[in-house]
Amino acid sequence: MPIVLGQHFIGGGRSGFGQPLHKSIDATTGEVLPYSFYQAIDAEINAAAQAAKAAFCEFRQISTVRRAEFLDAIADELDQLDDDFVAIVCQETALPTARIQGERARTSGQMRLFAKVVRYGDFLGARIDQSLPDRKPMARVDLRQYRIGIGPVAVFGASNFPLAFSTAGGDTAAALAAGCPVVLKAHSGHMATADMVGCAIVRAAERTGMPKGVFNMIFGSGVGEGLVKHPAIQAVGFTGSLAGGAALCKIASERPQPIPVFAEMSSINPVVLLPGALVARGVTIAGELAASVVMGAGQFCTNPGLVIGIRSVELDAFTDILKEHLGAQAPQTMLNAGGLRSYRQGVEHLLSHAGVTHLAGKTQEGKQAEAQLFKADVSLLLNGDPLLQEEVFGPTTLLIEVADDTELEGALRALRGQLTATLIGEPTDLKRYQWLVPLLEEKVGRILVNGYPTGVEVCDAMVHGGPYPATSDARGTSVGTLAIDRFLRPVCHQNFPDALLPEALQNANPLGLKRLVNGVWTSDPIF
Repeated sequence: MPIVLGQHFIGGGRSGFGQPLHKSIDATTGEVLPYSFYQAIDAEINAAAQAAKAAFCEFRQISTVRRAEFLDAIADELDQLDDDFVAIVCQETALPTARIQGERARTSGQMRLFAKVVRYGDFLGARIDQSLPDRKPMARVDLRQYRIGIGPVAVFGASNFPLAFSTAGGDTAAALAAGCPVVLKAHSGHMATADMVGCAIVRAAERTGMPKGVFNMIFGSGVGEGLVKHPAIQAVGFTGSLAGGAALCKIASERPQPIPVFAEMSSINPVVLLPGALVARGVTIAGELAASVVMGAGQFCTNPGLVIGIRSVELDAFTDILKEHLGAQAPQTMLNAGGLRSYRQGVEHLLSHAGVTHLAGKTQEGKQAEAQLFKADVSLLLNGDPLLQEEVFGPTTLLIEVADDTELEGALRALRGQLTATLIGEPTDLKRYQWLVPLLEEKVGRILVNGYPTGVEVCDAMVHGGPYPATSDARGTSVGTLAIDRFLRPVCHQNFPDALLPEALQNANPLGLKRLVNGVWTSDPIF
């Protein structure tokens, strides 16, 4: 059995006072696993934040080459975690082995992707405006700008992705790539997983000579408020519920020095079924959509929770087939008991709500989630009923039938911000409904055509964000290389001697960066 200490990670060491209060739980059986974890006390929260602060000055000034080596080393350590590790993750989350193996590859892959970003150096955003001493009526001074890490970042591990959005997940990778030490609050649903991943990060830090407090992690309940309030913390990364994200935003905004919170929170990810597609392939679409709804027991932030179609006999036929698919689904074990309770409550709210009809799905009882299909009158959405905007985190979707294009436009305009929106259509549909694209651009971070939103590629172009309440700040993304921008801020150097400038701004351009020099992008040295 792997060694899991259950102590906090603080300044390169481990800490735990008193007796361990928390136990890891087998998500399938509910049995207590043989791993115990300590509750962080205020002194440990303070020590973790202070360790990150102490590491910041050194870490942000470490060369991009060495920082990239650190990220690559983390990836190597993750890849080397053995079958015992995978088994523990599966026990804590009820996720299958293949899913965890794939998620581990994604997690190490995004570390390596950010290592490439750091080596390339364009994230520094170097801009140079040389002096113009002869300019009339006033001379221009020499101005040079680049970006540095914002400071220590508090990251909250997510429940639904125990690897890719947790201890060594996207927020941690982006923060470390930006030069920001991390204090991570481990998710209570997979603490043994977090402990083992934390050890891998510390091994990578030691191997590459990083400062001791570059990565810190605390366990326990009720520690988030103290962490976000700590004056050493300069930004927050969060993936979770709307209530949790909103609470953190409030705490951060009320600090003596307010800080940004980058929270991914709630999305129902509408799917728009265009008429031609239902005529041409309604049967196929129903099967594909059902598979997307129930994938991973519906525990994806991009789960398609709302389906909109224009009234027609083809939509009726599609609905009947979708009912068959979802009604025949076997129950699935969710990530943890808390998630199942929330799902059950969400289903009960829909069942008891006037104007909402239950179309398919077995009675929600027992210890597993049953797939459900509901239909709601469009008037609820048009009149601003909040229930239709609330994410039900699990294998459930809601169908809305609109009368015509005008009602379709009204329904989409009534939606709050989303992570994704999907258009399912034939070429003639997409041409006819091209007017939907600018409307959806105002509502979402990613628009799909003839695909399904459950699946987020980690790459340069991906946007995993969107207007509130999908995220707390629509200007960023939590997946893809642009995620690094959240943890950077610009600094301008005026009239500096060349030798005192950061390498990214020196005339010789020793890093070989592409820079905006006097209004022209170039990687050439300045003569």
